[in-house]
Amino acid sequence: MKEKIHIFQPKLSWLAIPFALIFIAYFIVPLTLTLIVSFWDYTEYSIIPDFIVGNYIYIFDGCFTFENGLCLTFKTYISTFFFCFFTWLITLLLGFCVAYFLAFYVNSLPLQITLFLICTIPFWTSNVIRMVSWIPLLGRNGLVNDTLITLGLIQEPIEWLLYSSFSVILALVHLYTLFMIVPIFNSMLRIDKEVIEAAYDSGANQFQIIKNVIIPLCKPGIIIGSIFVITVVMGDFLTIGIMGGQQLASIGKIINTEMNYLQLPGAAANSVILLFITIFIIIVMTKFIDIRKEL
Repeated sequence: MKEKIHIFQPKLSWLAIPFALIFIAYFIVPLTLTLIVSFWDYTEYSIIPDFIVGNYIYIFDGCFTFENGLCLTFKTYISTFFFCFFTWLITLLLGFCVAYFLAFYVNSLPLQITLFLICTIPFWTSNVIRMVSWIPLLGRNGLVNDTLITLGLIQEPIEWLLYSSFSVILALVHLYTLFMIVPIFNSMLRIDKEVIEAAYDSGANQFQIIKNVIIPLCKPGIIIGSIFVITVVMGDFLTIGIMGGQQLASIGKIINTEMNYLQLPGAAANSVILLFITIFIIIVMTKFIDIRKEL
């Protein structure tokens, strides 16, 4: 009789140990240290281990009296939410359109891969280079203004093309649209083409199919892409600093400035607040899907 060969099959819990260690080392530990430091005291020259809530009180000092209007903290968060919302909205529209074209209008797999790789071209260079490339185009004497003046469409250069909210949102969309394309495209590839054919046979037009069939079925990709874009934009400071000419406020810029001046407890407190707000947004968004099934 042939002897049975027993293949060693480790338990799933053992296989999860490396991932758990990575998660603890690179997520739990840094966040715990940030939370601890946020309660420390500091002076202009040193950091003092302590347990105080003064850093949080200072952040929201005068914010709930409304005697002189909105405080600086609320204005900064409103500015951050403004950039985050419009970046999310535009990347969602662009990402959905690109993913829809690739999934349903390109039938050749090699061509799909080729066009998808073209979408990744912006990631072949650093963020700084991609942002700086907009300056010769949008500047006062840039290509866009020169072209418009040459065509007689404007008499004077348009000032708000660069170092404004417009240029910041444009750069953010340029940087992070791919984060929306990938999960939406992945969800659309899972849609059974027979479902769409059945909708056509039932008399549905293109708009009805997109609204009632495609969008509900690719909702997980939309939510996951939204989480990627929102979490990145909420903490962005480099793009807003460069494209805003260091004139526009965001929470990320405040944290970066405090770190540059070695005000680490204050930066940690702002980071904790930003983290909880971002986690709250993610929790609300994940209520619409079971993200564990999608990942």
